[in-house]
Amino acid sequence: MDHLDLAPIRRVRGTVSLPGSKSISNRILLLAALAGGETVIRDLLEADDTQVMLNALRVLGVEWSNEGGRAVRVRGAGGAFAVKKAELDLGNAGTAFRPLTAVLALCGGHYRLKGVPRMAERPIRDLVDALRQFGAGIDYLGNEGYPPIAIRPGAIRAGGAISVRGDVSSQYLTGLLLALPLTGAKTVINVEGELISRPYVEITLNTLARFGIAVGREGWKAFTIPAGARYASPGEIFVEGDASSASYFLAAGAISGLTGGGPVRVEGVGRSSTQGDVRFAETLERMGADVTMGENWIEAKAGADAAQRGKLKAIDADFNHIPDAAMTVAVAALFADGPSTLRNIGSWRVKETDRIVAMATELRKLGATVDERSDSLRIAPPARLAAAAIDTYDDHRIAMSFSLAALGGTTVRINEPGCVAKTFPGYFDVLASISEK
Repeated sequence: MDHLDLAPIRRVRGTVSLPGSKSISNRILLLAALAGGETVIRDLLEADDTQVMLNALRVLGVEWSNEGGRAVRVRGAGGAFAVKKAELDLGNAGTAFRPLTAVLALCGGHYRLKGVPRMAERPIRDLVDALRQFGAGIDYLGNEGYPPIAIRPGAIRAGGAISVRGDVSSQYLTGLLLALPLTGAKTVINVEGELISRPYVEITLNTLARFGIAVGREGWKAFTIPAGARYASPGEIFVEGDASSASYFLAAGAISGLTGGGPVRVEGVGRSSTQGDVRFAETLERMGADVTMGENWIEAKAGADAAQRGKLKAIDADFNHIPDAAMTVAVAALFADGPSTLRNIGSWRVKETDRIVAMATELRKLGATVDERSDSLRIAPPARLAAAAIDTYDDHRIAMSFSLAALGGTTVRINEPGCVAKTFPGYFDVLASISEK
């Protein structure tokens, strides 16, 4: 399907069961593959990015099988992968490319890693530079500092201290944290600069703990892998629902409540979630939504004041720590009572596309006035949304966030809607199930 036309949605109301978190799913898959014994992973995300990881693990000699009901049984390698020569196509899955780069650099083999053309524009130099401090052999096969890459056996120095930049992507630190237990030596990772997207590092630390590795830390500046650390299978492990995906439905509940709709409840995340994007609920509250939360669910609707005014409140906030959910805020800002400013979102530029440019371009199609800066957007909503054909740039989060514009009384065409298969293949069907046209 080259496009999907969304008719104006009168209101939304209902309950949504979330797919598994992409970030948690791929971390668990990799650690299960490195651990000894078998791990049964339940509620695993079924989408392109997890399939990329599963395919890569199979090429690397890891056996796994479907257990039914979104469950996979992984037979771990008990350390470094046995396959010492492989070529991996990792698509546009950063949660597979960066951690596998770190792990394979310590496996003592010959590997080539590539992806889609956009992956060749997503920087990896900071991770490679950190791994080279250990003696890892990594060569660029195209532009310096970017994939594709070739990994060869190096004279690995186990233990000691290394440094990695933290101000471009938290996935570099995540890759090192997931890989360094392979050395068996005490290692200190020092973070240079401000660490962005900190909640994603929390996910990494929590997942490592579930596999028996307790990482020491000094705030956000230094992390210590203890000597003798070993990946230990938990036997059975569950994946939380995806908090980033929750943001679209929670925002829909708040926006729809401006015209009598809502509430919308999402199941799979709540107070007990380890994901930073649950803090999107706090942003919605600042914008005038009523949000309630249980251990494993969140519900949102428009607050009384917002419903009376028929507008959400404009917001000016720093979104460094929840950059994915900030994309939903950008579209929700179209329903606000004035200009909103999203600050500290520079990491958008190295995602599936340059999201600052893409979001500004598509918001303007709907009639918004957008001031685009190096790491921020200022969005002034139009008096009335214009009908528009939204280009998605092969970026799942652009497609899902802009679907909310259909709540503004206008028809929205989503070009290349299939890109949502990266993390949420059934997204548009689920949205339709709670929508009244």
